[in-house]
Amino acid sequence: MAQSSKGKLNYRCPMCFFRDLDIDMFYDKDKQEYYCLRCQYTGDEKDVLAKNELIRMKYGKMMERITDFD
Repeated sequence: MAQSSKGKLNYRCPMCFFRDLDIDMFYDKDKQEYYCLRCQYTGDEKDVLAKNELIRMKYGKMMERITDFD
């Protein structure tokens, strides 16, 4: 995706990311919040980071090979 008008860092929308969509959020300098054009989610940096951490539980074992199913 293009990097124009993005905030300091490229944050993924937590609501879209939960549905396996990789959508970048835009930053509104006046309101000091991030927003998603696809799902209309808005939140400050702290809220976005907290929700993205919750979603990372979904991919916690992604790099491990699971061989024991007992």
